[in-house]
This record gives sequence, C-alpha cells and structure tokens, in this order.
Amino acid sequence: MTASRAEAAYSRAVTAFSTPTLDLLHGRFAPFVVASLSLLFTADRASVPIAEAHAELTEVLDELRAADDDDEGRRVPVGTGRDVCRHWVRLGWLVQQIDDDVEVYRLSAHAVEALEIAGRTGGGRTRVSNSRVRTLLDAVEHLADSAEADPERRLARLRAERAVLDAEIARIEESGHADPVDDDELLEEAENVLHLARELPADFTRVAESLKAMQRDVVAHLRRDERPTGEVLREYLQRAQDVMQSTPEGRAFAGALKLIGDPERIDALADQLHGLLQQPFARMLDGGRRAELDAIGRRVEMGVEEVLAAQRRASHVITGQVKTHDPLRDRQIDDLLRDVIAGLHSWNGAGAVVDPVRSMPLIDLRHLRQAASDIRPPGAPSPLADADDVEFVDADTRAWGGPRYAELEQYVAGLGEEFDLAAAFTDAADDTRRPVDLLGLLEIAHRNGMSEGDEVSVVEALRPDGTTRRFAFGAVTARTTKEDTHD
Repeated sequence: MTASRAEAAYSRAVTAFSTPTLDLLHGRFAPFVVASLSLLFTADRASVPIAEAHAELTEVLDELRAADDDDEGRRVPVGTGRDVCRHWVRLGWLVQQIDDDVEVYRLSAHAVEALEIAGRTGGGRTRVSNSRVRTLLDAVEHLADSAEADPERRLARLRAERAVLDAEIARIEESGHADPVDDDELLEEAENVLHLARELPADFTRVAESLKAMQRDVVAHLRRDERPTGEVLREYLQRAQDVMQSTPEGRAFAGALKLIGDPERIDALADQLHGLLQQPFARMLDGGRRAELDAIGRRVEMGVEEVLAAQRRASHVITGQVKTHDPLRDRQIDDLLRDVIAGLHSWNGAGAVVDPVRSMPLIDLRHLRQAASDIRPPGAPSPLADADDVEFVDADTRAWGGPRYAELEQYVAGLGEEFDLAAAFTDAADDTRRPVDLLGLLEIAHRNGMSEGDEVSVVEALRPDGTTRRFAFGAVTARTTKEDTHD
C-alpha cells in the first residue's frame, strides 16, 4: 500500500514538472527567462510585436553578456533574440497570433503562472494574516450560504448580518466618527489584494487559450466530417454561437463577467485604487507594489478584452470555415499534402535524383452548363429613352428630384452680367427654390466663374411639402455666362 501510494504521488509530481510552467521555473536559464519576460510584458503591455520583441530581447542579451565578467557566467542562452523567442514558442511559453494585421507575441497561461509564482516568491514571504484568513472565512461562509436550501436558516443568517450592520450604523451616528483601522492591518489587506490580483492574468490567459484550443478542435473535426453539408452547418454554426459555453473555463469566465464586465464597475475599481494610494498606509508599500496595486484595474480590463477577443476570433474562424466547408476539396488538399510530405521523406539529400517538372498540369474543366432552349445569342438591350420621353407617375414625384437645371439656366440668363447668388435664389420661383436647387445654382456659378466675399449670406429654401430650411454660406457673386480664358 505504501509503495503504491508513493508511486502515485511520484507520478503526479512527474506530471506536474513536465508542464511548461515548472519547466520554465526549474530550467537552466530560468532566472534569465523570468527576468526577460517580465521586462517584455507588463500590465500595460499584454502583447508585443514580434519584430520589437526580437530587438528588445537582443538588447537584453547583449547587456547581460557584456556585464558577465565572472568565470561561471550568468547562464545566458546563446543565439539572438529571434532565436530565443522562437525557442520559447516551441516550449509553450510564448504564443504567436495576429492582432490588427500585426504579428505579436503573447504570454501563454503557463508563462503567466510561472511569472506569478516567481513574483510572489521573490516579493516577500507569504504569511498567515488576518486579511487572508478573513478572505477564506468569508468565501466559505458565502459558499455555505449559497448552498443553504433551508429558508429559515438563510433568513436567520441574513437577520444576524443586518443586526451587526444596524449596530455599526447606530454607533457611527451616535459618535459622529468612524474608528480608523490600524495602518499595519491596512497593509495586510493591501498585500492580500495583490496576492489575489496576481492570479488573475493566468486565469484570463487560460480561458483565452481554452477557446483557441476549442477552435482548433472544431476546425479539425469539421475537416474530417463526411456528413451532409446541411447537418454540418447546423451543428457547427450553433457551436460558433455558443463558443463561450463550450469549455469549463469559458463558462466560469461568463459567470465572472457579470461582475467585472460592467464598464462602470471597472471605473469604480480604478477610482477606489487611486483613492487607496492616497492613504497614509500606502506609503509603507514600495514603488513596485504601489505600481502593481494601481495597475489592477487595467489588468482586469485587459484580461477581459483578451478573452473577448479570443471569443470573437474563434467565432469568426469557425463561421468562416463552415461557410467555405467543402469535404471533397479538403480531402483532396490533405491527400496532396501527404503526397508532398512523402516525397520530401523519400528525397534523402543532394545525391537523390529528382525528376524536374517540365510543364504544369492542365486543369480539367469538362463542359460548362449550356441551355439548349435557344441557340441564338441574347440581343442587345433597347436604347435608353430621352429625358423628354419619360413620364412621371405624378408631379409630386418630379418635385422631389434633383436640381431643375433647365429652369435655373434660363433664370440665370436674365439676371445680367453678374448677380448675387443669395439674392437670385431668394427671388426665384417657389418650384426652383428647393434645397437641391440651391446646390444647382452653386454648380452653375462655379462653372461660369464666381468670387466669394467675407460676408455670410443666409437664404431660406422651400421644400415641395411646404416646409422650409435655412442655409448660410459665404457670399457669392456669380457670372451669368462662362468667362473666356486665354493661355
């Protein structure tokens, strides 16, 4: 029995140490990895463009190598920043993705968890405090209250809580002031808040990665599916709509989103944290912890956005795959890729003989569909009718049309060599004093030549339904006919 229990415990430990999280922490270059990732990724920088990450990591490597003057060395890996980042991607510490058409690196959930463990361990001792124990007791009490099915017991607990609150309210109203909490106790509370907040980024990243894994699983199953297309469409479009409910992490996040998804709640959280940093006890925190406390709101907001972006991306990919799903074509592509891979395996190197491709294969189009009902080509469409031949349903339909250019040209011709456009529009007939006719007059004035003054002209246009609208524009003096131009 003892040997069996020991073997089971050892097996669980081996499994734990085989995860990328502990592999990062106990590897040869673990201090370098933790330091570099903490420099590249911060609370305000959840993703880094790949080119920038390579350049910045190269600078870190050069700086540490230049300062490495002891015999043992700082155990910095060889290679450039690009080589190191690609190695981290293969180990599962970095994730490549595209954000707004830019390739970026993001920390994987394993890397976030490893950085959280390293930060918690290096940031000071973890101690049993009043704040942490009270958090545990409150959580247990809330769990017990939520699971309580007896209404009498729940009412009794609620009345006891109300009695405590009423007594506190009465004491403050009677004394006129609230007893301040000791700074040491407030400091414990702040450390407990930081401890809880450090676990959030890994949780958010884990949810986003579970959605990505579900997306890959759906697409892989879709490519292998040989059922009728209609059945495939119904099933996978439904999964695309319910993508957040498809994983345990997604369902848990959907419940948490009810608490933290409200922008007003996030704003209130930021205001509360800013107010806490103004309190006297906050001066007992070092600069790093003050910055970490101030960044909690942004970390929550960025974590929510990361998960929602992963959800949108998964829904988009699944929906796009369903719309373009063609089982026959997918199988043909898979067969082609397998043939290519098999051919590459059979090609053993420079000494192997490869038959050159002397011509590209021709596609077999067969015959396009033809209609035998009429072998004559279609005739040309009838010519368009002249504007004078168009018959409108009624006069009201024509009244709501565009500018009456013919009437406006005839009206402008009788205004003399030059005219004020605002006065001309005001004096025009009602049926050519619509808003569109004002635009027509401006077009005619621009074509014939015009000048603008410093004054502002105001005119009143009349719509066909009798309503009016006022327009203001820079005063325009226009010519009746187009001005001759010479080279």
